[in-house]
Amino acid sequence: MATMQHVQGLIGVAAILLLAWGLSEDRKARPGWRWIGGALLLQVGIALVVTRVPLVWTLVGYANEAVFALERATLAGSSYIFGYLGGGPVPFVLAQGASPPTIIAFQILPLIIVLSAISALLWHWGVLRAAVRALAWALRRTLGVSGVVGLGGGGTIFLGVVETPLILRAWFDRMNRAELFAIMVMVMATISGAILVLYATTLSATVPNAVGHMIVASLISLPAALLVARLMVPGDGTPGTDAGEPDLAYNSTMDAAMRGTMDGVQLVLAVIGVIIVVFALVALVDQVLALLPVVDGAAITLRRLFGWAFAPLMWAIGVPWDEAPAAGALMGTKAILNEYVAYLDLAALPPGTLSPRSLLIATYALSGVANLASVGLIVTTVGQLCPARRADVAALGLKSWLAGNLATLMTGAVIGLVTWS
Repeated sequence: MATMQHVQGLIGVAAILLLAWGLSEDRKARPGWRWIGGALLLQVGIALVVTRVPLVWTLVGYANEAVFALERATLAGSSYIFGYLGGGPVPFVLAQGASPPTIIAFQILPLIIVLSAISALLWHWGVLRAAVRALAWALRRTLGVSGVVGLGGGGTIFLGVVETPLILRAWFDRMNRAELFAIMVMVMATISGAILVLYATTLSATVPNAVGHMIVASLISLPAALLVARLMVPGDGTPGTDAGEPDLAYNSTMDAAMRGTMDGVQLVLAVIGVIIVVFALVALVDQVLALLPVVDGAAITLRRLFGWAFAPLMWAIGVPWDEAPAAGALMGTKAILNEYVAYLDLAALPPGTLSPRSLLIATYALSGVANLASVGLIVTTVGQLCPARRADVAALGLKSWLAGNLATLMTGAVIGLVTWS
């Protein structure tokens, strides 16, 4: 059984590469086979080293402990402001065996604010800046990307959809179309910073060491995103753009803390708004679909439609067919609506719906912000930072959404290939 599922994963990787090449702006200008093979080997190598070398996985696991410490610290602040709604003592008697309620808006989302402030401080103090430069150097040495693409790749691991373009604003008017698309796809295919912690916290009871898996997923997705991006928009052969220091700075430690806090507050409000609207739209669509005849004894819902539509994709990357509809519904929710809603659905799945291996594949396949709302956000952000490139980034928006989802699907396939149980 394991062998067949691994064959499925190989089929999925091949299908993703063929689809990306088939949608290419110039099929004759595809990268060489050696480069394609190197990008694939880099993905598999990252997955093997991180998940199979005990010392490395132990080091990654420390991130999980750091998040637990951060969560406890955040609850100290949220419970002071919101009382029991924010995680403080409950002022009433709970039913026997009942647990205190978990309220996402007041107990989980404040993590975004705290981590946003910490990230700004670490950037101002040079810690994150050095990490971004190191990852950019690694991408340039392994995949031969230009300086600006390497800097963008380093930024996507630590910064968000808005912050990554900020560190590149000085180069947007100089980078070529292929570099612009590669950066957009890397943003779409990764989860970073405060959002990573939010998603990992949501999955902590379902996926052991969820923080570590989120970090690994983003690392694997970087070469996957570059591979898909180069297949779809190979470029015209113009020289790559060099990059110097990241174009993001704070005036002082206090300025970093305050600006990071306010950025976090805006992000929390955006997350709350998106969740409310997405759940409302899904409920409205389900009410309309309920007018249709039942299928297999159950009403048709949007999630069932997603499951049927995306099941072949999830089967192709290694999920057994009997579990593929459930995994497909998650992937459809992520690609069309929002990845956080998909992770909420994943955390709420009845035990046994997905096997441990399928659960891991789905977790990695969902690990990106490639949804329609993110397309609008990145197009607006880059358009404001560099009005001269507004038409280019708008034209590449939906293509980057598709490429980002193909990259995370490849990441799911890769983790399935190195997982045997």
